[in-house]
Amino acid sequence: MKKDMTGIILAGGKNSRMGINKAFLEIDGTRLIDNILAVYQKIFSEIIIVTNDPLSYTEFSETLIVTDIYKEKGALGGIYTGLFYATYDYSFVTACDMPFLNEDFIIYLTGQAGKHDIIVPELPEGFQPLHAIYSRNCLSHIKKLLIADKLKIAGFYKEVRLLSIPEEKIKPFNKDGRLFLNVNTPEDLKAHQ
Repeated sequence: MKKDMTGIILAGGKNSRMGINKAFLEIDGTRLIDNILAVYQKIFSEIIIVTNDPLSYTEFSETLIVTDIYKEKGALGGIYTGLFYATYDYSFVTACDMPFLNEDFIIYLTGQAGKHDIIVPELPEGFQPLHAIYSRNCLSHIKKLLIADKLKIAGFYKEVRLLSIPEEKIKPFNKDGRLFLNVNTPEDLKAHQ
C-alpha cells in the first residue's frame, strides 16, 4: 500500500564534477534515476522530479516534472520547489546521484512522520539532508533562507520540529556502509560498479 506522501528527486545539479547528467549514469546496467524511481514507485503516491533540464525527463510520464522556483539556489532551492508542488504534507527528498537507497529504511523514516517537520538521519559527521523527510511547514523557513541567499540546508533546522535518526537506528539498514553514498565524480562511479 502506497503512502500518502510525495517522493522528491532533486535532479537539478550543475554536474560540474561529472560533466554529464548524473541521473542517467549507470551502475550495474541500471540508470541511477530508474533505480530511485523503482524504489519510490513502491512507496509513494506521488513522485516529483525537480530539474532545470525538464526536457531530459519527458520519458517519465508518471512523475511530475518541475523546475526551480528560485533559480541558482542549489539543493535547498530544489527542496523548496519540491515541497511547494507536493500534494501531500510530507515528502521524502533525495538526490538523483544516490544509487543505494534502501526501501526498508525509507519506510522506517516515513513511519516517524506526523509529529515532526523534518525526519533526518544523523551520522557522526553530520546530518544527511538529502535523504530526509520534510513537511510543508518548512516552506516559509526555507524561503527566508533562499531570499537571504543562505543556502545551507540545515540552516533552518533549529526553527522547526526536528527528529534526528541516530547512527544506531540507521546501522541495520546500512550494513555495507553505502546508504548515503552519492556519485560526484567518474572515479566514484567506477568505484561502485
